[in-house]
This record gives sequence, C-alpha cells and structure tokens, in this order.
Amino acid sequence: MTVTDTTVTVTEAVTTPPPAQARGRILRHLRRNPLGLLGAVLLAIVILVGVFAPLLAPYAPAEVHFATPFQKPGTTGFLLGTDDLGRDILSRVLYGTRASLEVGVLAVLCAVVVGVPLGLLAGYWRWLDALVSRVADVLLAFPFVILAVGLVAIYGAGLGEAAIALGIAQIPVMMRVVRAETLRLKETDFVLAARTMNVPSWRILAGHILPNALAPIIVQATVIMPTAVLGEAILSFLGLGIKPPAPSLGIMLSDAQQYLLRTAWPGIFPGLALLLICLGFNLFGDALRDALDPKTSR
Repeated sequence: MTVTDTTVTVTEAVTTPPPAQARGRILRHLRRNPLGLLGAVLLAIVILVGVFAPLLAPYAPAEVHFATPFQKPGTTGFLLGTDDLGRDILSRVLYGTRASLEVGVLAVLCAVVVGVPLGLLAGYWRWLDALVSRVADVLLAFPFVILAVGLVAIYGAGLGEAAIALGIAQIPVMMRVVRAETLRLKETDFVLAARTMNVPSWRILAGHILPNALAPIIVQATVIMPTAVLGEAILSFLGLGIKPPAPSLGIMLSDAQQYLLRTAWPGIFPGLALLLICLGFNLFGDALRDALDPKTSR
C-alpha cells in the first residue's frame, strides 16, 4: 500500500463515522428532542391518513347529499359536518390530505432529481458555476408563488402540473444548498487526496461528495415538502391547482370563504389539516437538522 492510499483510508475513516454509530447518534438525539418527537408523531398520523384515506373515508369525496347541506360537526353520519353541497367534510379532508402529500412528494423528487446534480456540477467545476448560478439567481428573483403561478399558467392546471411547477420553483434553492456543500467538501483532505490519485471526477462526486452531502439534502427536502403543500393549497385556492370536483384542501378553503358568515367549519377543518401537515414537517425537519449536525448531536 502506498503512502497516498494510506492517507485516503485514514482520512475517510476519521471523517465518516461508521453507519451504525451515526444512526445511533441520530436516533438518540431525536429521542431527546420533544418537539422532534411531536413532529414525528404528526407526520406519522398525516402519512397514515393519506395512505389509507380510501379506507378511512365514510363517503366518496365528491358524493353530494343535497338534503343535508351545512350539517354541524357531530351530526349522525357526518363527524365533521357537511359543506354547501352536503359533501362529507371528513372524507374531503382525508382525500385532500392525500392529494397534498402526493404533490409534496412529487415536488421534492423534482427538486432533488434536477437540483442535486446541478449543485454538484456547479460546485465542482468553477467554469460551470457561473452559468448555473446566474440561471438560479434569475429564478430566485421571482417570488415562489408568482413563479409557480406562471408555470401552472403555461403547463395547465392539475395535480401533476402543480407538482411539477412547485418542484421547478424549488430547484434553485436545492441547487444552491448542494453547491455550497460541494464547495466545502471539495477542499477536504480526502477529496484532495482522491484528485491527487487521478480518481475520475464522476467517482469523486458520486462516491465522496454526494454521500457526505446527504444531510443538508435531506434537511432541505423536509423544508421543500411543507412549502409545496402550502403552494398547492394556494394554487388550488386560486383555481390553478387541482381541478374540482377532485378534493383539495385549497379548493375546500376557496369554497368555504363565501359561507364564512353563515358557518365556519367547512373552512376550519381543511385549515387545521394544513396546519398539522406543515407543523409536523417543520418540527421534524428542525430536529433532523440538529441530529445530523455532529456539533450539536453529541
């Protein structure tokens, strides 16, 4: 074994802790964080509700009962009451939560699939950094909602279209996070040693930089998720997201606003659902960020 090989091996062993040890440290920190545990519980409930919505919903989300509009919560057969068309609010909230999670997951996938490679390339090669960073700066100059509305206006309304638009709007943010981490990691000893050994650039990016950049990528994904959920609600509220009669929390809020003086619960329950989704992701994301930081999770 050469001296250079020994340096790389020792540096990597010191820099990167064993997977089992790292997982144990992260789990211990999460268990000691009460807000993180609350966020994890909320996320577990929200995910279970979204996955098993067809089994939990007592009615089809678009099923109308013209004889029973504006039923109060607790009415026989309607736990959370009905809206102006007699549709069961509980069923629509369950399916609306499912739609919000679908849009959030698709938006995160879009941001990760496109933003992570661009961030790696921009951070590793300076000549490409100028081009990619200027394009990201142009996109970031537009407010998130305005950019998403513009993209939906181009591609059309719908669940998939809304998810793609929200994901594209989050690509520059993900790209800048990964770029900053790549700039830091490429100056570390183990990357410099690999470059000295003429290791191909693609192997350095895939085998050294990307694995060590997973922590900020995961944390940023937990930030994008609630942003995309709120973005979908805003788009649907404006009539640019999911198309009626498909259930959406944003559509429910839009329908309920004209009846707020008469009855409030058609708007309260979808609003609470949005609150719990975003609160769960934010609390868990903050705890996960601290747990993945070795300086704060010892």
